Amino acid sequence: MIGWLDCASGVAGDMLLGALVDSGADLAAMQAAVDAVAPEPLRLRAERVERAGLAATRVHVEGTDSTSHRTWADVRELLDSAPLDGHVRDRAHAVFEVLARAEARVHGTGPDEVQFHEVGALDAVADVVAACAGLQAFALTELVVSPVALGGGTTRSAHGRLTVPAPAVVELLRGKPTFGGPVDVELTTPTGAALLMVHATNWGTQPPMTVAAQGFGAGARDLPGHPNVTRLVVGEAVETSSADTALVLETNVDDLDPRLWPGVLDALLDAGASDAWLTPVLMKKGRPAHTLHVLLPAQHAEAARRIVLTHTSAIGLREHTVAKHALPRSTVTVDVAGQPVRVKLALLDGDVVNAQPEYSDVVAAARELGLPAKVVLAQAIAASNVD
Repeated sequence: MIGWLDCASGVAGDMLLGALVDSGADLAAMQAAVDAVAPEPLRLRAERVERAGLAATRVHVEGTDSTSHRTWADVRELLDSAPLDGHVRDRAHAVFEVLARAEARVHGTGPDEVQFHEVGALDAVADVVAACAGLQAFALTELVVSPVALGGGTTRSAHGRLTVPAPAVVELLRGKPTFGGPVDVELTTPTGAALLMVHATNWGTQPPMTVAAQGFGAGARDLPGHPNVTRLVVGEAVETSSADTALVLETNVDDLDPRLWPGVLDALLDAGASDAWLTPVLMKKGRPAHTLHVLLPAQHAEAARRIVLTHTSAIGLREHTVAKHALPRSTVTVDVAGQPVRVKLALLDGDVVNAQPEYSDVVAAARELGLPAKVVLAQAIAASNVD
């Protein structure tokens, strides 16, 4: 599962919570994380709202008017003593640490001396922990974030009125794609920016994906003509069809024990090769041999060369660049008499043109069901609804 976060209207902690709930995250699981960390009762309440004509979810944190000025050490103690999932705790730690470092750089002090002010209040702690729990529940392997709208005008803070974007937001998003506007209000908060910095794996437009759900998280303001929402899109990754440049490494080998070849091929694939294969050839003086071919991205070439020269009897190799065209692919899991079998689908112009079950899954299912592998193979293809 991968995700794309559309921050064309900025992002804040409550907006991210709304986007998570609206796209299917379990509010009860997020509430459980808040219950674990909060020293007094807090409740997450989801509300359906409209923002400039767009239906969205707003999540409120209710139950406290606390405005305590906590330090990073105070927040760290809250997190360390809470019975949280380890991954959620680590991510929440990271969010507050990047916040502390950004605030320290802005105010010319050390991270442990930073008074968090607004983000030290319990509702902001709840925002961070609940967002970390919600993202963890999706188990995203990738989260791409769009260029982030920062807003404009001014905003009130514990230090007085500041120009938008707030200095901490600029510091947090240093080196990442951002833009001012499109309205003169604060659109991205330090908490929202810190959550992005910890969870984003890449930045840009929506990646190729088969969309499963999208959700809209509402901010507090309803801005005329401008939906004040953060959008989360989740789904399965799809490999794009393109002409990519790749390398092919080759060498002729006539004196290697053939029992070693399977291990050589496995080592090359583990090192990042897209494919590795053997071709039988006849060399000079009628000697039978094999040509080893390795197709791989250029960044894995050095590792592959080392494997070829250490795992085989080759004392040299040749290489050339090729244009690689690959169809978009996705993987579905089908049910064969109660046994799961993954099927890789290849698409051309949006149509499935090939379906190939994972053979290891086929063998495992055949063993459990007491059926020939060819029967399970045929049923898996039929279950994938491909003619």
